[in-house]
Amino acid sequence: MSEPEAGQLEAAVLDAADELAACRKLFALEEGTVYLDGNSLGALPRSVPDRLADVVEREWGRLLIRSWSESDWWNAPERTGDRIAPLLGAAPGQVVVGDSTSVNVFKSLVAAVRVAREDTPAGQPARTEILVDAATFPTDGYIAESAARMTGSQVRAVPAAQMAEAAGPATAAALVNHVDYRTGELHDPAAATVGVHRAGGRIVWDVCHSVGALPVELDAQGADFAVGCTYKYLNGGPGAPAFLYVRRELQPRFDSPLPGWTSHRDPFAMASGYEPAEGASRGRVGTPDILSMLALEEALRVWEGVDMAAVRAKSLALTDFFLTRVRAHVPEGRVTSLTPESHELRGSQVSLLCEGELRADAERVMAALHERGVLGDFRRPGVLRFGFTPLYTSFGDAERAAAALGEAVRAVEGER
Repeated sequence: MSEPEAGQLEAAVLDAADELAACRKLFALEEGTVYLDGNSLGALPRSVPDRLADVVEREWGRLLIRSWSESDWWNAPERTGDRIAPLLGAAPGQVVVGDSTSVNVFKSLVAAVRVAREDTPAGQPARTEILVDAATFPTDGYIAESAARMTGSQVRAVPAAQMAEAAGPATAAALVNHVDYRTGELHDPAAATVGVHRAGGRIVWDVCHSVGALPVELDAQGADFAVGCTYKYLNGGPGAPAFLYVRRELQPRFDSPLPGWTSHRDPFAMASGYEPAEGASRGRVGTPDILSMLALEEALRVWEGVDMAAVRAKSLALTDFFLTRVRAHVPEGRVTSLTPESHELRGSQVSLLCEGELRADAERVMAALHERGVLGDFRRPGVLRFGFTPLYTSFGDAERAAAALGEAVRAVEGER
């Protein structure tokens, strides 16, 4: 039996035993395409187009303004937040959906600094420091700098693994990523939380690259605030609204720097003075983006009855299998995995760094993969990223992607 045949046979055996295999039919995936970019944009759940058509044609088209009450548009941010909460390990009433991840990072960081300073006894050193993961997604860093300017703080970048020990008397807040967007490395925000709390600070988790791909335990692990997007592993669609988690005991003290009218205690009083609503609703700002909000709410139905432990197990099995098959199909020395081999340190993506002369041609390699029906993405310098979404990615997809990668590498090298 040839190496390709052996890989295909192994993939078929693994797919036959996959307890999540039935979930694939819930998505509108084009036959012949291997989609490995769910860490950038999740696939379309099949039920979303009909739901959106109903929203547009009936709720907006016929009910018009009545849909704010009759279709309960007004409470969609909280209702959708409660659908996401189980995927975050959060009890109801702590997640609100709206705005972008960037806006929610800003709200939560400023609020975290304010809470930490309120908790600091008189006579103690001022808390003037915001810790940020040194390898964070660029926007998180930009927003942290803006939050620092607003609060009279300074940003200090530290490696995620060192955040717990880096926290000290000056630390007001810390922003840590659960999974590194570039390498797929899984960090330990729970350990960072313990260290930051011990120092008297407050912490914000960015779970954009983990929610929907692996278990998240915000309540159990003591997160103060958390933010995340919904268009990746949650399949909410391009530009879908983000979410904000505010730990229940902190909600009465959540002082948002963006106090909009929809987070007012009595929004339709149109009062000149601001009085915050109770609960996670304090995280709201302006009028909800109803079309994308309701598309997301419908998309989240694919998670009904799904066990996150099974999702994590399949994610690890898929990425293990893919790495093995890459070694079988790709000529030696062409790519190196930036994603850790250890399960304890791996998210749900595999990032491959092109080596030698191939690094300058990495974008062409990804283009060649696209021509072969395998969709991943490229990040400079020379990184090929492949996101594995356990609800719809099969082991057969992983085998085909690895084989196509070998073909793409050889084709690009042959064109020199």
